Amino acid sequence: MAKILLVDDEEPVRGFLKRGLELDGHQVATAVDGSDALERLTEEAGAFDLMLTDIRMPIMDGIALALAAKRDFPDLPILLMTGYADQRERAKNLEVIIEDVLTKPFSLAEARAAVSRVLEARRSAA
Repeated sequence: MAKILLVDDEEPVRGFLKRGLELDGHQVATAVDGSDALERLTEEAGAFDLMLTDIRMPIMDGIALALAAKRDFPDLPILLMTGYADQRERAKNLEVIIEDVLTKPFSLAEARAAVSRVLEARRSAA
């Protein structure tokens, strides 16, 4: 299956999503904020099939992370998550570099389905 980088500053959310995505057979690495995620991306030379990141985080938010990740790893698919309408509006300007925005709260089934859609679209395009 896929190698996914999951980025969220809330441990319960990270744990919930990590376990759920692993049920689908994915290998999931986690990061606590955008800065941590960039370090992991660099360590792995961008070798992830997808980055799933929250928008609102301390130190470096998901939008700054998405911009930096796309600059350094242009082929990396990015799926954003947010529970804030203003953050979702900010993400609209990123539609050329992100795949979609998941609106919190979402169910595990919705998150798994969104991840599957993005991965399948990437496989079909390749």
